[in-house]
Amino acid sequence: MAKAEDGKVVMIHFKLTDVQSGEVLEDSTDRDPMPYLHGAHNIMPALEEALKGKEAGHAFDVTLSAAQAYGEHNGEEPTPYPRSMFPPDAQIFEGMSFLVTDQEGNEGPVFVTKVEGDVISLDQNHPLAGRALNFSGKIEAIRDATADEQAHGHPHGPDGHGHH
Repeated sequence: MAKAEDGKVVMIHFKLTDVQSGEVLEDSTDRDPMPYLHGAHNIMPALEEALKGKEAGHAFDVTLSAAQAYGEHNGEEPTPYPRSMFPPDAQIFEGMSFLVTDQEGNEGPVFVTKVEGDVISLDQNHPLAGRALNFSGKIEAIRDATADEQAHGHPHGPDGHGHH
């Protein structure tokens, strides 16, 4: 039987819960399982390590510290920017993220926390930064990744034939 290892597409159903509050943040059981390419950094390293070597049908319950999940909150508050700093035709909405390059040429994600009039607030912290998280669920299926999926570093759908 196939095991979750490098070069395999692993499909999981999961429930993501905030450890402290018990709040369910996401539950995939009402949709198709989420595929990821094992070994390609598609999911959090600590979660991927916990699934390594497991077979289809394996139930998991993995708690990650904030550092293992989306990192510690860096303490900085969101920064407001005028709308004029963005392309005029860009659709910007709360909850979206995109990559930016700083003055030193470093690229990293920012998250839109608020759009209010002509002011857009951006945060370098992931919305779940600083929170310990629990992932519980089940490995639904495992298959070999296609050559295209391995080259691109992510799955292309349940059967490997979706395109982007």
